[in-house]
Amino acid sequence: MNWLALRMLTGDRSKYLGLIFGVTFATLLMTQQVSIFMGILTRTGNQILEVRDADVWVMDNRVRYFDESPGLQDTDLMRVRGVPGVAWAVRTYRGIVKARLEDGNTRNVRLSGLDDETLVGAPREMIVGSLEDLKRPDAVIIDKAGYEYMWGHEPYQLGRTFELNDRRAVLVGVCQVAPPFFSDPIIYARYSQAARYVPLERNLMNYILVKARDGVDPAELCRRIEERTNRMALTGRQFFWKTVRYFLSSTGIPVNFGITIAIALVVGTIVAGQTFYIFTLENLKQFGALKAIGVTNWRITGMILLQALIVGLIGYSIGIAMTAAFFEITKNNLDLRGFVLFWQIAAGTAAVVLFIVMAASLMSIRRVLVLEPAVVFRG
Repeated sequence: MNWLALRMLTGDRSKYLGLIFGVTFATLLMTQQVSIFMGILTRTGNQILEVRDADVWVMDNRVRYFDESPGLQDTDLMRVRGVPGVAWAVRTYRGIVKARLEDGNTRNVRLSGLDDETLVGAPREMIVGSLEDLKRPDAVIIDKAGYEYMWGHEPYQLGRTFELNDRRAVLVGVCQVAPPFFSDPIIYARYSQAARYVPLERNLMNYILVKARDGVDPAELCRRIEERTNRMALTGRQFFWKTVRYFLSSTGIPVNFGITIAIALVVGTIVAGQTFYIFTLENLKQFGALKAIGVTNWRITGMILLQALIVGLIGYSIGIAMTAAFFEITKNNLDLRGFVLFWQIAAGTAAVVLFIVMAASLMSIRRVLVLEPAVVFRG
């Protein structure tokens, strides 16, 4: 009977391909959009995740997300260092300044001021140059995507000079970092050097990076810091999710992607359901003949479910393959770099596709179950 069900399914090639296309289209649209959505949300906190040397971020209580960071007082650093369980604490600056290139064009860049002695928060992967070169006068390091954004795809040329807030900056290295939410170049400099690049402010330091002593739970250390300093203290993971929640609740990103994903689900269900229903109607006589020779409703139901599962499996496989190929082809694109197909998304989409094909088959099964075997003898 299973062989007969497959013969019935592939007998009309156009409807068979139409069923597969509906599932493929729904799979492709859902997996691609959900993957891009998750990639965008990850980008909002990538600069937090890039800092792996520190366990805790200390900040002003008004901070809602990474880029919104009022300055801290210099005394806050000493107070944090005095909290029991702190191995070390260093200051850092994260902000946006304007760069002026040699040709006079300007770019907004994201400046990271690193502790002069430890360089905590520095990029881990250098393409050209060395972190030690940051100790030179006016030295800065830029990320790979930022270099291409500012100077195109020219060969890496160290020693380039440009201006940050009308101050001379010398490029001494190019690094590889995870892409940020905004496509601005990321520039690293020593904290004392960054202070010269930033417009004069009373309080420049806006984050304190803290390392917990061995055996001290970072979450417990956060509680101690907040009690002693009256400043917000979060682990890197907590700060990341705080930033993600801000973008989820305060921007149109979830709505826009949610609409696209919902459309994919509705279109996939309607296309597959309608096509499968029409396919079943056109095979009513065959199902009637099977019932006339004694095939039970349960057996016929199994045949229809088998047809649905075959269609779902083939359509899902093609859709997932197309999504994976899309991200593989675009992995070097500046706008799409870092977007990947997560296995959780692939598994979730498989469950949705299973729901689609099951819903489509149930609409067909009802018509077959009430079918009279005598239909096969009618003209």
